[in-house]
Amino acid sequence: MVHAAMRASGAAGRAVPARIRRRRLDLATTPGRLWLLLIGVILLSLAWGALAAFTALQYASAASSVVSTREPLSLAAQQIYAHLSDANDAAATAFLTGGVEPAGTRNRYLADISAASGGIESATAQIGAGNGSAGRDLAALAAGLPTYTQEMGNAEADYRLALPLGAAYLREASALMRGSLLPNAKDLYAAENASLTGTSAKATGLPLVCVTVGAGLAVGYVLYRASRWLRARTNRVLNAGLVAAGVLAIVSLAWLGAAYLGARGDLLDAQATGSATVEAAAQVGIAVQEAHADESLTLIDNTGDDAYQADYLGQERALGTLLTTAANAARGTPAGPAAAAAVSDARAWFAAHARVRSLDDNGNHPKAVASVLGTGPGDAGASFARLSGDLTSAINSDQAVFDATARSASGAYTGVEPVVIAAALLMAGACAWGLSRRLAEYR
Repeated sequence: MVHAAMRASGAAGRAVPARIRRRRLDLATTPGRLWLLLIGVILLSLAWGALAAFTALQYASAASSVVSTREPLSLAAQQIYAHLSDANDAAATAFLTGGVEPAGTRNRYLADISAASGGIESATAQIGAGNGSAGRDLAALAAGLPTYTQEMGNAEADYRLALPLGAAYLREASALMRGSLLPNAKDLYAAENASLTGTSAKATGLPLVCVTVGAGLAVGYVLYRASRWLRARTNRVLNAGLVAAGVLAIVSLAWLGAAYLGARGDLLDAQATGSATVEAAAQVGIAVQEAHADESLTLIDNTGDDAYQADYLGQERALGTLLTTAANAARGTPAGPAAAAAVSDARAWFAAHARVRSLDDNGNHPKAVASVLGTGPGDAGASFARLSGDLTSAINSDQAVFDATARSASGAYTGVEPVVIAAALLMAGACAWGLSRRLAEYR
């Protein structure tokens, strides 16, 4: 009985290693390889879905940020710059009339100050005061604008009383605006415009989508090779599960690729036909406002100093290049006609300014002032008003183009992320179903 037990124990001891050997050897058999293939294609399908979903999320987030954050901040920075420059121009123009300034000019100044202040507060709420260079510029603007308005208020009060000190306050306020506030606003606009460009580049960049497309093609090739291998082992032409997984891979890859190409095309169009014109026209508009302020300050200043006239002539030379750039950027866009008209109206304004200076230099100061404030044919004021209207029209036209096209780009990614995730899960399920049926045949 003892011998029988020992034989049974020895047989059991030999049986366990034999089973282990058979399990290990199963990996070299067709069923074992089928199990490996099943696990591999399921993991590959899920990995593809994760990569495709990550890619869709990254591009969709960048495109959405262009529309919801970066472009509004860039536009707000440009408008802060424009409102500050226009406020300074309006204040200088108002002083030409003497006494109480015209209500329209006064309201223009107040509206510009209010809009600039509101823009600074809104941008600070989004960016944060002191956060990076943009935050520091906003903090400087928030601190400097009340000082400017206070000095301008002193200038107005003294000028109404015909006190010479009013002109001095005006020069001091204008120097603060041009020496501190406008440079800070320009730096803010440059920073936000660079952020907009960088975010647009992320939304149109190629590396990530190329990697994802390559991975998708690799998944399709693996499924194809798996089908070929399975056909050789089972003598079946097609495996329905692997075919379904391959179709799902192609569909999800095509969907992602189509969304990317559509969004990329829209964003590139938005930059070429929208933001490029807006930026160029905004630069022209700011230079024009500064030159107009110089025109008024030259007439107000009775010290004999020609510094403001020299500044005007410098702006006039710069405007030649800026206007050409804006007209070229707007060519073929809705802003094209307005940009072309701006070139013509700028020339008319330059000629009218030359006549203003001739009148003033020859002792006819009242007529020079009347021309700057006038609205009749040949008046400098009328030419400036037409030029300003052209630039506003150009900016508004292509800003609308940019906004609509960028929103179309953001909308191109709608539903892509859940679609590729669902496709990956269905791919994994189809692979499991198709290969488990082959495994069942070996039981």
